[in-house]
Amino acid sequence: MRKYFGTDGIRGRANTSPMTAEMALKVGMAAGLSFKNGGHRHRVVIGKDTRLSGYMLENALVAGFTSVGMDVFLLGPMPTPAVAMLTRSLRCDLGVMISASHNPFEDNGIKFFGPDGFKLSDEIELQIEGLMEADLSSHLPGASELGRAKRIDGAQQRYIEFAKRTLPREMSLEGLRVVIDCANGAAYKVAPEALWELGAEVFSIGVQPNGFNINQECGSTSTAALSRKVHEVRADIGIALDGDADRVIIVDENGATIDGDQLMAVVAQSWQSQDRLSAPGIVATVMSNLGLERYLDGLGLGLARTKVGDRYVVERMRADGYNVGGEQSGHIVLSDFATTGDGLIAALQVLACVKDQDRPVSEVCKRFDPVPQILKNVRYSGGKPLELDEVKMAINEGEARLGNQGRLVIRASGTEPLIRVMAEGDDADLVNQVVNDIAGVVKKSAA
Repeated sequence: MRKYFGTDGIRGRANTSPMTAEMALKVGMAAGLSFKNGGHRHRVVIGKDTRLSGYMLENALVAGFTSVGMDVFLLGPMPTPAVAMLTRSLRCDLGVMISASHNPFEDNGIKFFGPDGFKLSDEIELQIEGLMEADLSSHLPGASELGRAKRIDGAQQRYIEFAKRTLPREMSLEGLRVVIDCANGAAYKVAPEALWELGAEVFSIGVQPNGFNINQECGSTSTAALSRKVHEVRADIGIALDGDADRVIIVDENGATIDGDQLMAVVAQSWQSQDRLSAPGIVATVMSNLGLERYLDGLGLGLARTKVGDRYVVERMRADGYNVGGEQSGHIVLSDFATTGDGLIAALQVLACVKDQDRPVSEVCKRFDPVPQILKNVRYSGGKPLELDEVKMAINEGEARLGNQGRLVIRASGTEPLIRVMAEGDDADLVNQVVNDIAGVVKKSAA
């Protein structure tokens, strides 16, 4: 059992265990020691989003890494996928992103990338946790072997050029009116600049971070402001990123929201027509809509499902040779370009389809009718509600009622104390009843 790491690194309320400066210092030391091998100067790159607590955690991590002899490159506010890319580009031994993704500013997190740009395995995370609990005094280098820290100039332009090169050289976004919502987060500088350099007419919102307003009524989890702006400026498309820009949600010219399932369908069909799919299908999680699975089946493509979490999607993609995968929430992983979800790159692929087809976004991005899907989150204060007999019985009854006409997915969140109850099927009333019944039992048992 892991004590600190969850489904996406370490996450929690800032300045409260485990998300404290002391923990960040320890994890910096432990991760640094885990990735030191050989006599060369070891390097780690650190990026962050715009949360106030990022300063505290950044400095603590720097102290931890330099204390074990690693040199630190500081990027400042930078998207998570940019950190993954720069870890490889700068030949670093480790990459670190300080972010709690789509969570409110009170939360923060730390996630790691190996020298190949991929997130760490469970085994390596367990190894780091073991070192965090150990006495490391005997592993510390002498005073002359301590690491150095410096800020890297030009990192933003490196990522912008990297993102632009994922489109064909002759591709231009000229003629498109684009609204970009950066969630007052990590991409507030790079995303609007990349779109403008590609020729689009760009209207930016969510680009005035103050340490407290990240994801606040903006970004991929709250698209109302983006929809209003699209209407106001009569834009062709709205693009909503989350706090660390590893996920994207699209808003069409009518203000309607388009989720990750539809975006994966767009990319899958486009890449299939161009013979760019490396496997006959894509990878998604158990939360993706049954409508996506049926749409892909109609194209002769399969849908491989994984546990929730983009790291599990990536693991399946790497194991079985897929180059398109993602989550309904907007994590889109295109492994021809990136090692993790990249909201900007995914948006650029959608924009390329819009330009190629010369049709409205509402037509290009509506690939299937999703079956009715209901998700309810039930908060709990402690214990393991899913192990209680009455909860197990309610889940079994729900599965029996849905039969072959739907799916039921019950899981504990890996980042918050929530039980997520999801059901989908062709009968909307039945789906709603099943979800409400199970959620009621979970809520009662968790009280």
